[in-house]
Amino acid sequence: MNSTWLIIDLASLLTVAALTGFLIPQILLIAFKKKLFDEPDERKIHTLPIPRLGGIAFMPVILFTIMLSIGIGLLYNYEWLRSIPVDQIKEGVFLACGGLSLFIVGIADDLIGVRYRAKFTVQIFAAALLVVSNLIFNEFHGLFGLQETNIIFAIALTIILIVFITNAINLIDGIDGLASGLSLIACLVYGIFLFDNQIFLFSQIAFCLFAALASFFAFNVFGDATKRKKIFMGDTGTLTVGIIISALALRLANEPDRAGGYNFAVVAFAPLLIPCLDVVRVYLHRLRNHTNPFLPDKNHIHHKLLAAGLHQRVAMITIVSFSAALSALNIWLSLYINITFILLGDIFLWVGLNIWLSRRISMRRTKASA
Repeated sequence: MNSTWLIIDLASLLTVAALTGFLIPQILLIAFKKKLFDEPDERKIHTLPIPRLGGIAFMPVILFTIMLSIGIGLLYNYEWLRSIPVDQIKEGVFLACGGLSLFIVGIADDLIGVRYRAKFTVQIFAAALLVVSNLIFNEFHGLFGLQETNIIFAIALTIILIVFITNAINLIDGIDGLASGLSLIACLVYGIFLFDNQIFLFSQIAFCLFAALASFFAFNVFGDATKRKKIFMGDTGTLTVGIIISALALRLANEPDRAGGYNFAVVAFAPLLIPCLDVVRVYLHRLRNHTNPFLPDKNHIHHKLLAAGLHQRVAMITIVSFSAALSALNIWLSLYINITFILLGDIFLWVGLNIWLSRRISMRRTKASA
């Protein structure tokens, strides 16, 4: 059965990559014809009007590919379909509903703008749909000595986590390739571990999202804006990616740990450390400066790296590489070290790096003004 699903995942990955690669140039044509741009301003880094509708390709292509594979399986009565438990199908269906909800809100936000309160409301609704499917984070895997928790607390925590992760992906999307690069790492980790644990439907979803992001990444990072080949994913993309990644992480975190094996809570959340820790730091920074914590600014980690003198692409590669290395280190350490110490070590490292980076920026500005 594993070999059959490997073929399905590979076929799905190639299908999504091809369809996304075909659709994005069509979206670019429409965006330029209708003048649907992300206009530059003092807060943004780009200097030319660039379409921000790349994320429109993600959800339709992923749903089409997965539904097509299931349809073919039903048509020919393939045995591999019976290996999908009803619980996974239920979770997948509610994920599709939640994803489509955010997909619609994202399109509206990219085209006409949506107030952050309205976006939060729909995010909570989408998170509640995942909770209804019983995709609930109720196993702490030893974090702070906790294992299972009260179901009411677990439901509330799950909704908070989904909304938090979704916004973390949305807010980290500040320079070319950053949100998609970090999400590519997460999808690869999730796809491998979900497949290894025979959670095949969700591994297929992970590899489909990986393929969509890889195709988008090529246009976003290597596309030439002067030749109308560059595109942003916009809120349509970040919200869609955020809800899917949240579901993948929760699905993996719900797996019971094995004696001598990886801690699945670490595996689930290690690829999300950079965007999540960055959101917490920026949120606290805004509160300390008495500014609205929900309004955008230029205090994210990529802004700090740019202020320290790094080129945009170098900053992106630095953050993505650091995330990949930190994820691998965390997952490996989970074989030997308690999850609590791993988390505390991550926080200590993150705080230390930000203090060092702030001092470097301060020294650079002092030299520039001298």
